[in-house]
Amino acid sequence: MAETTGVAPVTKGFRSAELGWPELHRIPRPPYRLPLVGDVVGASLTTPLQDTVRLARRLGPIFRRRAFGREFVFVAGARLAADLADETRFAKHVGLGVANLRPVAGDGLFTAYNHEPNWQLAHDVLAPGFSREAMLAYHPMMLAVADQLTARWDRAAAGGRSVDVPADMTRLTLETIARTGFGHDFGSFERARPHPFVTAMVGTLDYAQRLNTMPSPRLMRRAARRNRADIAVLNDTVDALVRERRAGSGGRGDLLDRMLETARPGTGERLSDENVRRQVITFLVAGHETTSGALSFALHYLARHPDVAARARAEVERVWGDAAVPGYDQVARLRYTRRVLDEALRLWPTAPAFAREARTDTVLAGEHPMRPGAWALVLTSMLHRDPEVWGPDAGRFDPDRFAPDAVRARAAHTFKPFGTGARACIGRQFALHEATLVLGLLLRRYDLVPDPAYRLKITERLTLMPDGLRLRLERRGPVTGVPHARDTAARGEAGAGGRSGAGSVSGSGARCPVRGADE
Repeated sequence: MAETTGVAPVTKGFRSAELGWPELHRIPRPPYRLPLVGDVVGASLTTPLQDTVRLARRLGPIFRRRAFGREFVFVAGARLAADLADETRFAKHVGLGVANLRPVAGDGLFTAYNHEPNWQLAHDVLAPGFSREAMLAYHPMMLAVADQLTARWDRAAAGGRSVDVPADMTRLTLETIARTGFGHDFGSFERARPHPFVTAMVGTLDYAQRLNTMPSPRLMRRAARRNRADIAVLNDTVDALVRERRAGSGGRGDLLDRMLETARPGTGERLSDENVRRQVITFLVAGHETTSGALSFALHYLARHPDVAARARAEVERVWGDAAVPGYDQVARLRYTRRVLDEALRLWPTAPAFAREARTDTVLAGEHPMRPGAWALVLTSMLHRDPEVWGPDAGRFDPDRFAPDAVRARAAHTFKPFGTGARACIGRQFALHEATLVLGLLLRRYDLVPDPAYRLKITERLTLMPDGLRLRLERRGPVTGVPHARDTAARGEAGAGGRSGAGSVSGSGARCPVRGADE
């Protein structure tokens, strides 16, 4: 057992595993370790997560890996991950990949160290922004953005063109979070190329990912200059957004209003201007990036499994009936459609890992001593494929794994697409509502036709996204006599949900008060 050293030290920068795991030698590692460079035989610089997952299949539920003098411990098994979820003994660890984003997001919700006070302050200020009352207000704006997506897809279907699914899901989720959370329109659907904010965001994520695989940042001086320019674009965009809000009348009640005007109950503390910028960037970047990936993977599987798509579509038609647009509560009733989303997140969690550190001296799962501050990276995609939990066919797509009886039969802490504990995703319900709504709208409107030659390939930029995924669309007729809201408006008819609180999909002028990141 490790010598008692009290509570975890303040962690800044990388802490190599040999400093916190006194019996590190008992943890398996790859067989071919080289002097200086470590376990890099066969390593991939572009797909390090998938490379590590392949190692997990060979080495087991816990293993270690060394690269350029830095030792990492990985957890891939459900029993060990469940123990790491114990909040009395473990807390979030800001691992290397997340720490690489601190020049972008500082002490924002996702990137703050545990000892930094602003993450808890921001959480307390922003949590009411994800209440049921707030979600009811977001719903019409989600519909309005989805209407822009379907207008774009209608044109592609009419012209016989396939659609770039990840690009369009990125447009959708960026506009949704920007408009609902910050009253801003990036004009993503009017642009032939991505908004400069998106280009800069992708650049910063790619840079942070590449830093993980480099022995020294000095090898990336040119990339570092580009990264600084990308960060400047992000900062300038958000600063302009905040200036615009301060110059206006405010009063929208959205996340930005909460950041600028709300004091923490009981103490009166407010977020500083610098932290407001960091929180806005956190929500815009981490929020829309993960949800766009989740939607893209779900659409891939729906296209490849027409029986699943037909079952989900039948549910949409039954639950939504002849309403031109669904009301807020009708989305929650799409239980099978939600299972499709959950199963896609199981197989490809877009936030593919999370790190946990020991609060005090402890023993992981009764086997591995850990000192305070010792940490491990949980590979979520391997946790979600552990055959002891998910069966011998864990790699097979099957939404019924999330049927109520199946969920009740599984142990806790086996499904973690949003992280775990006190710093898990603050906007989980926002993300799930948005994604389920969009899947329902698309299933009701289109048949999704895959490219038979396409094989799923994954792009890694700290988050996961399908690479090169395109689908062909076949516009469906009004199977239940339900016109699309835009079609209804064109004929001058009143949409069935137009005055019920759901709002009209098109032409909604409401500025509604997003999805958070894993904090």
